[in-house]
Amino acid sequence: MSLGTLGVIGLGLYLAGLAGIGEWARRSRRDATPADHYLAGRELGVFVLFLTLYATGYSGNSLLGYPGEAYRRGFSWIMSTGFMLAIVVVYHGLAPKLRPIAIAGGFVTPGDWIAHRFGRERAGRALQIAVAVLMVAALANFLFAQLKAMGLLAAQVTEGIVSYEVGVGLLAAVILAYETLGGMRAVAWTDAGQSLLMLLGLSALVAWLLTAAGGLSALTADILVSRPEAARVPEAAECANWASSIALMGLASMVYPQMIQRVYAARSGTTLARSFALMSFMPLLTTTTVTLIGLAAIPRFADLGDVQADRVMPLLLGTWAAADPHFAAAAVLVFLGALAAIMSTADSVLLSLGSLMAEDLLGRDHRAAETTLLGKRIAAAVMIAMAGLALVARNITLWGLIELKMELLIQCVPAFLIAIHTPRLRAGPVLAGLLVGTGIAVGVGLGLGLPRLAGVHTGLIGLVANAAVAWGGSWPRTRAGRVRTTCPTDR
Repeated sequence: MSLGTLGVIGLGLYLAGLAGIGEWARRSRRDATPADHYLAGRELGVFVLFLTLYATGYSGNSLLGYPGEAYRRGFSWIMSTGFMLAIVVVYHGLAPKLRPIAIAGGFVTPGDWIAHRFGRERAGRALQIAVAVLMVAALANFLFAQLKAMGLLAAQVTEGIVSYEVGVGLLAAVILAYETLGGMRAVAWTDAGQSLLMLLGLSALVAWLLTAAGGLSALTADILVSRPEAARVPEAAECANWASSIALMGLASMVYPQMIQRVYAARSGTTLARSFALMSFMPLLTTTTVTLIGLAAIPRFADLGDVQADRVMPLLLGTWAAADPHFAAAAVLVFLGALAAIMSTADSVLLSLGSLMAEDLLGRDHRAAETTLLGKRIAAAVMIAMAGLALVARNITLWGLIELKMELLIQCVPAFLIAIHTPRLRAGPVLAGLLVGTGIAVGVGLGLGLPRLAGVHTGLIGLVANAAVAWGGSWPRTRAGRVRTTCPTDR
């Protein structure tokens, strides 16, 4: 049986399983409130919370974009393990303090923290809207990237039986269906199974790659023959980009809306701490693995263009299946694991988009069942729009999309990380800083076509200006003690 036929069968079984979990989650819901739909009633335990954090953190960007970037850059891309580790480290500066405040305040969205910390009057509400706009823009970018990755993977591994267009449309419809039915429960439960599938698939692929290549030393020798520059010592600008990427990814990922909402959804502070402890090991296991996949593609596929490089994972699956008919089933397993990673992120993004737009942008009550219904309708509209965009906008790399959304998200950091540790910041200066930082990131990065200056991302430069404006503008009118940023111990 061909890889394409096996791929179609595996895809059908996988999607049927997701639909079943969605129905199970629907029957398990308690009520129609936003807290139940978007946070699963704040009952996620250690195992499920860890797996949903893992599945959300490692997406189509990780499984397709990172191998593609490793193919383009070579060994220097090993720094991706560093910035994924930085995400876990930086989260310890926010999550332990944010969760007890969120539980006491009944938070559902990131904007609830902004309203609590800065107030709901004019400046506070304007800041809440501005943060929500940046987060929605970043999430829409993220969803687009996942849909693009799903279509590429489905078309490649089914050998065209499922086209790119059909793959995007079909998988988007399935995600929308089970997310609408079961909310966070469906997302978290499917994430748990998808995480295990992803780990199993990646392990199988790397084992084959290293065996076929003759080990790491033989792989390095092959790369030196086919593209010597991929193994060279990084230059100064590349090293600066390493440090910049670690800071950008570590800080910006901290304010991912879907990750913040998982902090809210944990059963307890202890549950959250244990889940993050387990997450500490995943960058070494996952990011190093996908980097090896990209490196292994260098001697196998010559002269892939920037956009085509994002296809190295499915191309390797085809090579693996062709090497021996017995490997075809294993290749399909990896395909499903990669697809699971993509879909697990897309469903989380869609869930957060609906809640952000209904509550933070439109100002609906986060306790009302009507808000949940509005969020579902908004999510459906956004999914349709992003699926349509994914069908027409293909000439952009997945890593390019990652950098773009991080440049925006990082401007929200002062309103969260700095504000939770000091009562000094005021809404007006924080809003001004956010606008200045965003202006630098967008104006210099996109308007002038300079995404990096001497290897440093313009979004990071914008953050420095952002924080300076927020802190400096708040200095004359300190209101220490006005805002409570601590809560009793959360066990």
